[in-house]
Amino acid sequence: MKLARPFFRLSSLRSRLMLLVALAILPLALMTILGGLREREQAVEQSEDNLRRLTNLAAANEAQSVERARQILVDLASVPDLLGETPRCNALLADVLDRNEGYVNFGLIQMNGDVSCSAVPMLHPVNLGDRAHFKRAVMERRFIAGDYVFGRVIRRHTINLTYPVIDRAGKVVAVVFAAMDLAGLDTFVADINLPPGSMLVTTDANGTVISRRPDPERWFGTKVPANVREAMREVIRDSIKGGSRRAVVLRGEDDVERLHTFARVGPPSLSDYTVTIGIPVETVTAGARRAQLMSLVGLAATTMLALLAAWLAGDVLIVQRVRKLMDTARSIAAGDLDARSGIAYEREEIGQLACALDEMAATLQKKEAARGLAERELRAADQRKDEFLAMLAHELRNPLAPISTGAHLLKLLHSDNAQITQTCAIIARQVEHMTGLVDDLLDVSRVTRGLVSISTQVLDLRKVIDDAAEQIRPLITTRRHSVVLDLPPQPAPVKGDHKRLVQVVANLLNNANKYTPEGGRIELRLFEDGDDYVLSVRDDGIGMEPQLVARVFDLFTQAERTPDRSQGGLGLGLALAKSLVELHGGTVRADSAGLGQGSIFTVRLPRHSQEVVLPLARTADHAHAVKPLKVLLVDDNLDAVHTLQLFLGAGGHQVEIAYCAADAVDLARVFVPDLCLLDIGLPDFDGNELARRLRRLPQATGATLVAMTGYGRQQDRDAAMAAGFDQYMVKPVNTVELSDLLADTAAEKHPR
Repeated sequence: MKLARPFFRLSSLRSRLMLLVALAILPLALMTILGGLREREQAVEQSEDNLRRLTNLAAANEAQSVERARQILVDLASVPDLLGETPRCNALLADVLDRNEGYVNFGLIQMNGDVSCSAVPMLHPVNLGDRAHFKRAVMERRFIAGDYVFGRVIRRHTINLTYPVIDRAGKVVAVVFAAMDLAGLDTFVADINLPPGSMLVTTDANGTVISRRPDPERWFGTKVPANVREAMREVIRDSIKGGSRRAVVLRGEDDVERLHTFARVGPPSLSDYTVTIGIPVETVTAGARRAQLMSLVGLAATTMLALLAAWLAGDVLIVQRVRKLMDTARSIAAGDLDARSGIAYEREEIGQLACALDEMAATLQKKEAARGLAERELRAADQRKDEFLAMLAHELRNPLAPISTGAHLLKLLHSDNAQITQTCAIIARQVEHMTGLVDDLLDVSRVTRGLVSISTQVLDLRKVIDDAAEQIRPLITTRRHSVVLDLPPQPAPVKGDHKRLVQVVANLLNNANKYTPEGGRIELRLFEDGDDYVLSVRDDGIGMEPQLVARVFDLFTQAERTPDRSQGGLGLGLALAKSLVELHGGTVRADSAGLGQGSIFTVRLPRHSQEVVLPLARTADHAHAVKPLKVLLVDDNLDAVHTLQLFLGAGGHQVEIAYCAADAVDLARVFVPDLCLLDIGLPDFDGNELARRLRRLPQATGATLVAMTGYGRQQDRDAAMAAGFDQYMVKPVNTVELSDLLADTAAEKHPR
């Protein structure tokens, strides 16, 4: 019977490290956290008790000051001279003011509110009938400690303490008052030391500051924050009920959290003032934090000791063996697939890991040998492919060159014959389109990677459709299809690349042509839909299954071929059309009702508001306006060189022909050309070497060298320009561009 392997084993690397570190750290970590929380709570409780005692002491001292003021007023109310003549009353009050510090004025208020006498001389009459403390003293017939006021006579921050003067008949006849300087209310506070950031505030019944430390002058007469004012109201309610309020933590306007305790200044019969002292919580818990920091330092030291113990204990059993594995892995990563760990394959994890690493190295060694062989074969195949494609382009473009040049030559020689001119234009367009197809075949990866570039201009979509229909007309005629074009009468301006859009429409028409039986019907419709032009191609052909509709725009996707669709294709047309439409900011979709129900392809392209600007046609005698040049033409393709010679001769230029590079060098010494049109692929040595040799000839030093070749890769262009060519033209050469080049060269060689 096979025993199950234990889940947790002391021989494993993970269990050793986890056990050592956990046993050393876990208890201390728990003790540190719990101890820190407990010390913080104790610090807050102790500070709360001390703070409450200090607050009650401050309130008692302020109550004592208010009580002393009450006693002074009671004594004054019984003095007969107070109600006597004004001079004697003023003298009496002035004497009382001199004898008592902390007061800024004493006075007597008549029942109409007028101040009849004052310890401080009055510059103008003063009426205090609107003061709440005066009204309350008359109505409640008792001592009133009033709210904060800014004295009208003395112009100081004060509280007015009032007491009614009652005659023998028990009637209130006047009110005596004392104006206490707020700076003297909290003299007790100046004798105690509060921690930095602390505050002591005394407020009246409205929450207005009448005493504050520190910076009292700044706060006199201001309101305490709403949270503090609410806590003070709770104190008043608790005192009425006979209870007491615990300390609370409040955030001040300076965004500092403080621990606050509150106390009333005397009983309700004495005042409605409230005192609060707030100490920053950070200050309260500073000691606890220091203690916790020390505990954390101890925990860190313990952790370091535990790690050191793990390192020392595991060095022989773990670290040295792991280093061997690391060195072996680095060697393998560096390419040394012969490296092996040399560790015994035991049942514990490191031994099993060493076995796996050595097996991996052996497997990689075998795969690397196979991969190297495959890579060499792929590199050779890729090089052969590049060489084949370059040669294919050269061989395809060479026959196109004489066709294009011959068409333009016929057009020049028979410009008065409309049929020949039209035929030449058709040939030129088809050659140009064939050249574009060759370019696409030479770089299919541009389609798959989205690297096809477009040259945009405002054009008429109707002209695009006409050109595409003309291009596809021979195939349509061969299969006897009926093609219906439903185009709007007005221009359909879009912004795009004319050649690429023609390619899109031609591909859609060609696709419909291939999959529609002979004699079928193809409809192409163009109409506006909102901000877009919609182009639809509908056929009554074989249709598509839903699975094919979903992937019809993928590369190399085709419907099943049958003998009547022998023209086939590579499955690139629709994929290329989709990529080109999306490059123009449009969309394309395919729909089919099913097999035998035909198909419809719909293209949407954004409308453009700008009118179509038709290019100016070049005059037929453009080449004849150029001053004659001496042109050296070098090419081993007889048809291409002879048609080009006829074209240049028709323009009045003197042309000499060489079929190989060596003859061209000898001819240049005698001919002294102005312009050299050189093929790159020559039988003896290539055109790049020919260009270098011509540059060294005194007779050809100033000549303009132009490469005319079927090779169109960027590396071919770079090599030619490095060899000394001035221009690079890919066959078939555009005769308009060639005419412009001749004109520019003539203007340079023969300035007016």
